[in-house]
Amino acid sequence: MITVHDLMRESGVAFGTSGARGEVTAMTDRVCYGYTRGFLAYMAEQGDFSQAMRVALAGDLRPSTPRILSACAKAISDSGGVAEFCGFVPTPALALHAFAEKIPSLMVTGSHIPADRNGIKFYRPGGELLKSDEPGMSRQSLDLGSDKFDASGALVSAEPLPAVTDVETAYRRRYIDHFGAGSLAGKRIGVYQHSAVGRDLLADILRELGAEIALLGRSDVFIPVDTEAIRPEDIRLAQEWAAEGGFDAIVSTDGDSDRPLLSDEAGNWLRGDVLGILCAARVGATSVVTPVSSSTALERDGRFPRCRRTRIGSPYVIAGMTEELAAGSEVVCGFEANGGFLLGSDISGANGTTSALPTRDALLPILAVLTAGGQSVSAQTAALPQRFTFSDRISPFPAAKSQWVFEQLLDGDDTAKLALQTRLFGEFAGPAQTVDLTDGVRTQFAGGTIIHIRGSGNAPELRCYTEAASVAVAEEANHKALGVIRAMTGVTKQV
Repeated sequence: MITVHDLMRESGVAFGTSGARGEVTAMTDRVCYGYTRGFLAYMAEQGDFSQAMRVALAGDLRPSTPRILSACAKAISDSGGVAEFCGFVPTPALALHAFAEKIPSLMVTGSHIPADRNGIKFYRPGGELLKSDEPGMSRQSLDLGSDKFDASGALVSAEPLPAVTDVETAYRRRYIDHFGAGSLAGKRIGVYQHSAVGRDLLADILRELGAEIALLGRSDVFIPVDTEAIRPEDIRLAQEWAAEGGFDAIVSTDGDSDRPLLSDEAGNWLRGDVLGILCAARVGATSVVTPVSSSTALERDGRFPRCRRTRIGSPYVIAGMTEELAAGSEVVCGFEANGGFLLGSDISGANGTTSALPTRDALLPILAVLTAGGQSVSAQTAALPQRFTFSDRISPFPAAKSQWVFEQLLDGDDTAKLALQTRLFGEFAGPAQTVDLTDGVRTQFAGGTIIHIRGSGNAPELRCYTEAASVAVAEEANHKALGVIRAMTGVTKQV
């Protein structure tokens, strides 16, 4: 017998704010089976799983996903549950179904990370696993007898996945009903499909809402589109498509289609936090919860009575939303800098009430902006307070190096921290004024520039977020800040 914690340490497949993630070679059947058994044991302990209960599962389009799904389905069966395979669908479509049915669920996805990695995201019957659930999950005991797996960790007797349960229809209907048939009539939209699992569903919904669409960039090879650190080739493609296609906007999502990408008519991709502010305004939010990495344009906008900042990661945003609901806020929502939008309250739509969906969703923010009363996407962004953010990363960046960087940045008292920040970044950012340690090190400088350094919670990366009064300054500060970190650590390799 071993515990989930032992399995985590043995395999190197870590469990964190986005579930379990690791290299595909490390995510053997044995590891994925063990994580799923541990999850269901914890759910049973919490009263959220019992014998013969259905457990919904789905996956993205990575080559490794079908094998991992099979291992998870076998674990569900061996735990006494019934695997309900929902196909290769967006994470929020799976979540919407499982929340409505009040059953546990899991999504096999690595989100935006490259195809040599994958992951499993776990859901309670009513929402995501939170940080407070991690200790309970980690201490679960597992029986991974050698008779179940061969020497490579592969299942000796894998079971085929069951017939697909349709969850896309309800997800599609949610947005057709909310926005109303014909709400995109007269719009011409480009759909960048790449390898996103929701690429066809997104196109179908846009058509049903009345848009004329053009399908762009479909790929049979997995492309790691990160909505928070958009690849230069995707920036170039969008601008070329916009110049040639006469689009009102170009839309896309990340790999598991829970994070949105939306461009204006010139092919300029919107930052996820800008998209979040626009969507929050459209749903009439009275309380908005977002991580510290999101733009301060949220508070400067002035339309939201309450704004709450959290650590980075949807579990932290959800915890903040729960507290806002408990405090009596009428319409609560959250968003992340990657664009994922979380709806904490029921809201009114064109054809009745649209239920809360407290997990990352890509469709609501995309459609909320596209249906905004005749205003172009660029006009909507121009009306916001003009604060601009930029993010990039050093990848790969060893975890030990990240730890060393933060030991340097956090050394000493507040005065010493400010002095160090000024010494490192002051040449291009000015004197450091304040340091926020909510998540990583976020420093505001006298000229208005913000530099935020943190380690990734689910990949060997060091991320840098910057904010300034112009795009050029935010981008330049980001590149220079990462240059400082590279010089400090000697990590120059980039993929």
